[in-house]
Amino acid sequence: MYSPKFIISNKILRNIGVIEAAKEIIDHAPLLPYYEKQFRQDALVRTVHFGTHIEGNELDLNQAEKVLAGQDVIARERDIKEVINYRKVMEYITEWKMENGKWKMTEGVLQDIHKITVDKILPADKCGEFRKTQVVVKNSSTGQVSFRPPIAAAVPVQIKELLAFINNLEDQDIHPVLRSGIVHYELVRIHPFIDGNGRVARALSTLILFLEGYDIRKFFSLEEYFDSDSGRYYEALQSVAKNDQDLTKWLEYFTEGLAIELAKIKEKVEKISIDVKLKEKLGGKPMMLTERQLKIIEYIQKIGYLQNQAFEQLFPMVSEDTILNELKVLLQNGIIRKQGVTKGAKYIMSK
Repeated sequence: MYSPKFIISNKILRNIGVIEAAKEIIDHAPLLPYYEKQFRQDALVRTVHFGTHIEGNELDLNQAEKVLAGQDVIARERDIKEVINYRKVMEYITEWKMENGKWKMTEGVLQDIHKITVDKILPADKCGEFRKTQVVVKNSSTGQVSFRPPIAAAVPVQIKELLAFINNLEDQDIHPVLRSGIVHYELVRIHPFIDGNGRVARALSTLILFLEGYDIRKFFSLEEYFDSDSGRYYEALQSVAKNDQDLTKWLEYFTEGLAIELAKIKEKVEKISIDVKLKEKLGGKPMMLTERQLKIIEYIQKIGYLQNQAFEQLFPMVSEDTILNELKVLLQNGIIRKQGVTKGAKYIMSK
Protein backbone atom coordinates (compact mmCIF):
# COMPACT_ATOMS: atom_id res chain seq x y z
CA MET A 1 0.00 0.00 0.00
CA TYR A 2 1.14 3.54 -0.74
CA SER A 3 2.76 5.19 2.30
CA PRO A 4 3.29 8.98 2.09
CA LYS A 5 6.46 10.55 3.43
CA PHE A 6 6.19 13.91 5.23
CA ILE A 7 6.60 15.67 8.56
CA ILE A 8 4.17 17.92 10.40
CA SER A 9 6.11 21.18 10.14
CA ASN A 10 5.33 24.38 12.06
CA LYS A 11 3.89 25.86 8.85
CA ILE A 12 1.49 22.95 8.45
CA LEU A 13 0.45 23.19 12.11
CA ARG A 14 -0.24 26.92 11.79
CA ASN A 15 -2.22 26.42 8.59
CA ILE A 16 -4.31 23.61 10.09
CA GLY A 17 -4.99 25.86 13.09
CA VAL A 18 -6.32 28.61 10.81
CA ILE A 19 -8.39 26.07 8.86
CA GLU A 20 -9.97 24.60 12.00
CA ALA A 21 -10.77 28.03 13.48
CA ALA A 22 -12.35 29.23 10.24
CA LYS A 23 -14.25 25.96 9.76
CA GLU A 24 -15.79 26.25 13.22
CA ILE A 25 -17.11 29.76 12.51
CA ILE A 26 -18.29 29.05 8.95
CA ASP A 27 -20.01 25.77 9.88
CA HIS A 28 -21.97 27.39 12.71
CA ALA A 29 -22.65 30.90 11.36
CA PRO A 30 -26.38 31.67 11.20
CA LEU A 31 -27.04 32.47 7.55
CA LEU A 32 -30.31 32.84 5.70
CA PRO A 33 -30.85 30.30 2.88
CA TYR A 34 -30.28 32.89 0.13
CA TYR A 35 -26.80 33.60 1.52
CA GLU A 36 -26.06 29.87 1.64
CA LYS A 37 -27.04 29.62 -2.01
CA GLN A 38 -24.99 32.67 -2.89
CA PHE A 39 -21.79 31.41 -1.25
CA ARG A 40 -22.15 27.99 -2.87
CA GLN A 41 -22.81 29.44 -6.31
CA ASP A 42 -19.81 31.74 -6.00
CA ALA A 43 -17.60 28.81 -4.94
CA LEU A 44 -18.87 26.73 -7.87
CA VAL A 45 -18.17 29.48 -10.43
CA ARG A 46 -14.67 30.08 -9.06
CA THR A 47 -13.90 26.36 -8.89
CA VAL A 48 -15.00 25.73 -12.46
CA HIS A 49 -13.34 28.81 -13.93
CA PHE A 50 -9.99 28.68 -12.15
CA GLY A 51 -9.90 24.87 -12.25
CA THR A 52 -10.01 24.95 -16.04
CA HIS A 53 -8.08 28.20 -16.53
CA ILE A 54 -4.98 26.73 -14.87
CA GLU A 55 -5.05 24.06 -17.59
CA GLY A 56 -5.01 26.67 -20.37
CA ASN A 57 -8.72 27.39 -20.79
CA GLU A 58 -9.03 30.89 -22.30
CA LEU A 59 -12.44 31.92 -20.91
CA ASP A 60 -12.34 34.72 -18.34
CA LEU A 61 -14.37 34.59 -15.12
CA ASN A 62 -17.23 36.62 -16.57
CA GLN A 63 -17.49 34.36 -19.63
CA ALA A 64 -17.36 31.21 -17.50
CA GLU A 65 -20.16 32.60 -15.33
CA LYS A 66 -22.26 33.23 -18.45
CA VAL A 67 -21.63 29.70 -19.74
CA LEU A 68 -22.72 28.25 -16.40
CA ALA A 69 -25.86 30.40 -16.56
CA GLY A 70 -26.67 28.95 -19.99
CA GLN A 71 -25.83 32.14 -21.90
CA ASP A 72 -23.98 32.23 -25.22
CA VAL A 73 -20.37 33.40 -25.38
CA ILE A 74 -18.01 33.72 -28.33
CA ALA A 75 -15.15 31.35 -27.55
CA ARG A 76 -13.48 28.08 -28.55
CA GLU A 77 -15.89 25.16 -28.37
CA ARG A 78 -13.37 23.16 -26.30
CA ASP A 79 -13.11 25.94 -23.70
CA ILE A 80 -16.89 26.09 -23.34
CA LYS A 81 -17.15 22.30 -23.09
CA GLU A 82 -14.40 22.13 -20.43
CA VAL A 83 -16.30 24.60 -18.25
CA ILE A 84 -19.61 22.75 -18.66
CA ASN A 85 -17.95 19.39 -17.96
CA TYR A 86 -16.17 20.59 -14.84
CA ARG A 87 -19.43 21.96 -13.49
CA LYS A 88 -20.89 18.47 -13.98
CA VAL A 89 -17.88 16.98 -12.14
CA MET A 90 -18.57 19.26 -9.17
CA GLU A 91 -22.21 18.20 -9.22
CA TYR A 92 -21.12 14.55 -9.31
CA ILE A 93 -18.86 14.80 -6.25
CA THR A 94 -21.45 16.87 -4.37
CA GLU A 95 -24.11 14.22 -4.93
CA TRP A 96 -21.81 11.22 -4.33
CA LYS A 97 -23.47 9.06 -1.70
CA MET A 98 -22.10 6.82 1.01
CA GLU A 99 -23.51 3.32 1.41
CA ASN A 100 -24.59 2.25 4.91
CA GLY A 101 -22.85 5.26 6.41
CA LYS A 102 -19.51 4.24 4.90
CA TRP A 103 -17.71 5.06 1.70
CA LYS A 104 -15.22 3.26 -0.47
CA MET A 105 -13.25 4.84 -3.27
CA THR A 106 -12.97 2.66 -6.36
CA GLU A 107 -11.44 2.76 -9.81
CA GLY A 108 -14.99 3.20 -11.08
CA VAL A 109 -15.41 6.50 -9.22
CA LEU A 110 -12.09 7.75 -10.55
CA GLN A 111 -13.00 6.70 -14.07
CA ASP A 112 -16.45 8.30 -13.81
CA ILE A 113 -14.90 11.63 -12.82
CA HIS A 114 -12.57 11.41 -15.81
CA LYS A 115 -15.37 10.49 -18.21
CA ILE A 116 -17.35 13.57 -17.17
CA THR A 117 -14.24 15.80 -17.28
CA VAL A 118 -13.32 14.97 -20.88
CA ASP A 119 -16.74 14.11 -22.33
CA LYS A 120 -16.83 15.11 -26.03
CA ILE A 121 -13.29 16.48 -25.68
CA LEU A 122 -11.39 13.19 -25.97
CA PRO A 123 -12.45 10.26 -28.18
CA ALA A 124 -15.01 8.08 -26.39
CA ASP A 125 -12.56 5.16 -26.08
CA LYS A 126 -10.13 7.40 -24.13
CA CYS A 127 -12.70 8.66 -21.60
CA GLY A 128 -12.33 6.91 -18.25
CA GLU A 129 -9.57 4.67 -19.60
CA PHE A 130 -6.08 4.49 -18.12
CA ARG A 131 -3.42 5.62 -20.55
CA LYS A 132 -1.48 3.11 -22.65
CA THR A 133 1.30 5.51 -23.63
CA GLN A 134 3.92 7.69 -21.94
CA VAL A 135 2.98 11.32 -21.26
CA VAL A 136 4.72 14.38 -19.80
CA VAL A 137 3.34 17.11 -17.53
CA LYS A 138 3.81 20.69 -18.73
CA ASN A 139 3.29 24.07 -17.11
CA SER A 140 0.44 25.57 -19.17
CA SER A 141 1.91 29.07 -18.75
CA THR A 142 5.52 28.36 -19.76
CA GLY A 143 5.21 25.13 -21.72
CA GLN A 144 8.10 23.68 -19.72
CA VAL A 145 8.05 19.98 -18.82
CA SER A 146 7.31 19.78 -15.09
CA PHE A 147 7.92 16.06 -14.68
CA ARG A 148 7.55 12.68 -16.34
CA PRO A 149 4.94 10.35 -14.82
CA PRO A 150 5.53 6.59 -14.43
CA ILE A 151 5.34 4.30 -17.44
CA ALA A 152 1.86 3.28 -18.57
CA ALA A 153 2.31 -0.33 -17.42
CA ALA A 154 2.76 0.87 -13.83
CA VAL A 155 -0.47 2.91 -13.73
CA PRO A 156 -3.01 0.17 -12.72
CA VAL A 157 -0.81 -1.08 -9.87
CA GLN A 158 -0.08 2.40 -8.51
CA ILE A 159 -3.75 3.40 -8.71
CA LYS A 160 -4.70 0.30 -6.70
CA GLU A 161 -2.11 1.25 -4.08
CA LEU A 162 -3.46 4.80 -3.89
CA LEU A 163 -7.04 3.57 -3.54
CA ALA A 164 -5.95 1.23 -0.73
CA PHE A 165 -4.43 4.26 1.03
CA ILE A 166 -7.62 6.31 0.55
CA ASN A 167 -9.86 3.54 1.89
CA ASN A 168 -7.66 2.54 4.84
CA LEU A 169 -8.95 5.14 7.33
CA GLU A 170 -8.81 2.96 10.45
CA ASP A 171 -5.05 2.40 10.41
CA GLN A 172 -4.10 6.01 9.66
CA ASP A 173 -3.76 9.06 11.86
CA ILE A 174 -3.63 11.68 9.12
CA HIS A 175 -5.64 14.90 9.21
CA PRO A 176 -8.31 14.98 6.45
CA VAL A 177 -6.83 18.13 4.88
CA LEU A 178 -3.42 16.43 4.65
CA ARG A 179 -5.01 13.28 3.20
CA SER A 180 -6.71 15.43 0.59
CA GLY A 181 -3.39 17.08 -0.32
CA ILE A 182 -1.60 13.74 -0.45
CA VAL A 183 -4.22 12.28 -2.80
CA HIS A 184 -4.04 15.39 -4.97
CA TYR A 185 -0.29 15.08 -5.41
CA GLU A 186 -0.18 11.32 -5.87
CA LEU A 187 -2.84 11.30 -8.58
CA VAL A 188 -1.00 14.08 -10.44
CA ARG A 189 2.23 12.08 -10.11
CA ILE A 190 0.69 8.87 -11.45
CA HIS A 191 -1.09 10.78 -14.22
CA PRO A 192 -3.34 7.82 -15.08
CA PHE A 193 -5.09 9.39 -18.08
CA ILE A 194 -3.84 10.93 -21.31
CA ASP A 195 -5.54 14.26 -20.51
CA GLY A 196 -7.58 15.89 -17.74
CA ASN A 197 -5.44 14.57 -14.88
CA GLY A 198 -5.13 17.92 -13.09
CA ARG A 199 -8.88 18.47 -13.01
CA VAL A 200 -9.49 14.87 -11.88
CA ALA A 201 -6.86 15.21 -9.12
CA ARG A 202 -8.34 18.47 -7.81
CA ALA A 203 -11.88 17.05 -7.95
CA LEU A 204 -10.89 13.86 -6.11
CA SER A 205 -9.01 15.94 -3.53
CA THR A 206 -12.17 18.00 -2.94
CA LEU A 207 -14.28 14.84 -2.72
CA ILE A 208 -11.97 13.51 0.02
CA LEU A 209 -12.55 16.72 2.01
CA PHE A 210 -16.32 16.45 1.53
CA LEU A 211 -16.43 12.81 2.63
CA GLU A 212 -14.29 13.38 5.72
CA GLY A 213 -16.45 16.18 7.10
CA TYR A 214 -14.60 19.12 5.60
CA ASP A 215 -17.13 20.26 3.02
CA ILE A 216 -17.40 23.51 5.07
CA ARG A 217 -20.87 24.16 3.66
CA LYS A 218 -19.30 23.91 0.17
CA PHE A 219 -18.37 27.59 0.37
CA PHE A 220 -14.70 27.23 -0.63
CA SER A 221 -12.66 26.89 -3.82
CA LEU A 222 -8.98 25.94 -3.77
CA GLU A 223 -8.72 26.33 -7.53
CA GLU A 224 -8.47 30.13 -7.38
CA TYR A 225 -5.44 29.82 -5.07
CA PHE A 226 -3.74 27.35 -7.42
CA ASP A 227 -4.41 29.44 -10.52
CA SER A 228 -3.44 32.79 -8.93
CA ASP A 229 0.21 31.72 -9.23
CA SER A 230 0.33 28.61 -11.39
CA GLY A 231 4.13 28.70 -11.39
CA ARG A 232 4.16 28.28 -7.62
CA TYR A 233 1.57 25.49 -7.89
CA TYR A 234 3.79 23.49 -10.26
CA GLU A 235 6.89 24.27 -8.21
CA ALA A 236 5.17 22.91 -5.10
CA LEU A 237 4.25 19.72 -6.96
CA GLN A 238 7.82 19.37 -8.26
CA SER A 239 9.26 19.86 -4.77
CA VAL A 240 8.27 16.30 -3.84
CA ALA A 241 10.53 14.65 -6.43
CA LYS A 242 13.33 17.11 -5.62
CA ASN A 243 13.14 16.16 -1.93
CA ASP A 244 13.29 12.37 -2.28
CA GLN A 245 9.47 12.02 -2.44
CA ASP A 246 8.99 14.02 0.76
CA LEU A 247 5.58 15.75 0.60
CA THR A 248 6.20 18.32 3.35
CA LYS A 249 6.73 21.38 1.16
CA TRP A 250 3.76 20.45 -1.04
CA LEU A 251 1.54 20.02 2.03
CA GLU A 252 2.72 23.37 3.41
CA TYR A 253 1.63 24.95 0.14
CA PHE A 254 -1.66 23.00 -0.01
CA THR A 255 -2.70 23.77 3.58
CA GLU A 256 -1.73 27.42 3.12
CA GLY A 257 -4.15 27.65 0.19
CA LEU A 258 -7.09 26.26 2.15
CA ALA A 259 -6.20 28.44 5.15
CA ILE A 260 -6.17 31.59 2.98
CA GLU A 261 -9.42 30.67 1.24
CA LEU A 262 -11.29 29.84 4.46
CA ALA A 263 -9.99 32.94 6.24
CA LYS A 264 -11.47 35.10 3.45
CA ILE A 265 -14.80 33.26 3.60
CA LYS A 266 -14.88 33.49 7.40
CA GLU A 267 -14.48 37.26 7.18
CA LYS A 268 -17.36 37.52 4.70
CA VAL A 269 -19.58 35.22 6.76
CA GLU A 270 -18.91 37.23 9.90
CA LYS A 271 -19.76 40.49 8.13
CA ILE A 272 -23.03 39.13 6.82
CA SER A 273 -24.09 37.56 10.11
CA ILE A 274 -23.29 40.59 12.32
CA ASP A 275 -23.88 43.58 10.02
CA VAL A 276 -27.01 44.87 11.78
CA LYS A 277 -27.02 48.16 9.87
CA LEU A 278 -27.24 46.37 6.54
CA LYS A 279 -30.10 44.20 7.78
CA GLU A 280 -31.92 47.33 8.96
CA LYS A 281 -31.50 48.93 5.53
CA LEU A 282 -33.16 45.87 4.01
CA GLY A 283 -36.01 46.22 6.49
CA GLY A 284 -35.41 42.70 7.70
CA LYS A 285 -36.48 41.28 4.34
CA PRO A 286 -34.27 38.74 2.53
CA MET A 287 -32.38 39.94 -0.53
CA MET A 288 -30.19 37.95 -2.90
CA LEU A 289 -26.92 39.89 -3.04
CA THR A 290 -24.45 38.82 -5.70
CA GLU A 291 -20.76 38.32 -4.98
CA ARG A 292 -20.04 41.58 -6.81
CA GLN A 293 -22.62 43.48 -4.75
CA LEU A 294 -21.07 42.14 -1.54
CA LYS A 295 -17.64 43.18 -2.79
CA ILE A 296 -18.93 46.68 -3.58
CA ILE A 297 -20.39 46.99 -0.07
CA GLU A 298 -17.16 45.77 1.51
CA TYR A 299 -15.13 48.24 -0.58
CA ILE A 300 -17.35 51.21 0.35
CA GLN A 301 -17.30 50.22 4.03
CA LYS A 302 -13.51 50.04 3.92
CA ILE A 303 -12.68 53.09 1.75
CA GLY A 304 -15.74 55.22 2.46
CA TYR A 305 -16.90 55.57 -1.14
CA LEU A 306 -16.65 54.09 -4.64
CA GLN A 307 -16.06 56.01 -7.88
CA ASN A 308 -16.08 54.90 -11.52
CA GLN A 309 -12.29 55.22 -11.66
CA ALA A 310 -11.98 52.34 -9.19
CA PHE A 311 -14.17 49.93 -11.19
CA GLU A 312 -11.27 48.31 -13.05
CA GLN A 313 -9.24 47.89 -9.86
CA LEU A 314 -12.18 46.28 -8.06
CA PHE A 315 -13.35 44.12 -10.99
CA PRO A 316 -10.50 43.78 -13.54
CA MET A 317 -12.33 41.47 -15.95
CA VAL A 318 -15.86 42.94 -15.70
CA SER A 319 -17.43 45.55 -17.99
CA GLU A 320 -18.45 48.97 -16.67
CA ASP A 321 -22.08 48.35 -17.69
CA THR A 322 -22.17 45.18 -15.57
CA ILE A 323 -20.83 47.03 -12.53
CA LEU A 324 -23.31 49.88 -13.02
CA ASN A 325 -26.14 47.32 -13.06
CA GLU A 326 -24.91 45.92 -9.74
CA LEU A 327 -24.81 49.46 -8.30
CA LYS A 328 -28.32 50.12 -9.60
CA VAL A 329 -29.69 47.21 -7.55
CA LEU A 330 -27.98 48.48 -4.39
CA LEU A 331 -29.29 52.01 -5.05
CA GLN A 332 -32.85 50.79 -5.63
CA ASN A 333 -32.80 48.87 -2.34
CA GLY A 334 -31.49 51.85 -0.39
CA ILE A 335 -28.28 50.13 0.65
CA ILE A 336 -26.10 52.80 -0.97
CA ARG A 337 -26.70 56.30 -2.30
CA LYS A 338 -25.07 58.38 -5.01
CA GLN A 339 -23.44 61.79 -4.55
CA GLY A 340 -23.12 63.73 -7.83
CA VAL A 341 -24.24 62.96 -11.37
CA THR A 342 -21.06 62.84 -13.47
CA LYS A 343 -18.42 60.12 -13.72
CA GLY A 344 -16.82 61.76 -10.70
CA ALA A 345 -19.86 60.86 -8.60
CA LYS A 346 -19.35 58.89 -5.42
CA TYR A 347 -21.31 55.88 -4.20
CA ILE A 348 -21.54 55.79 -0.39
CA MET A 349 -23.41 53.75 2.21
CA SER A 350 -26.89 55.04 3.02
CA LYS A 351 -27.37 56.47 6.50
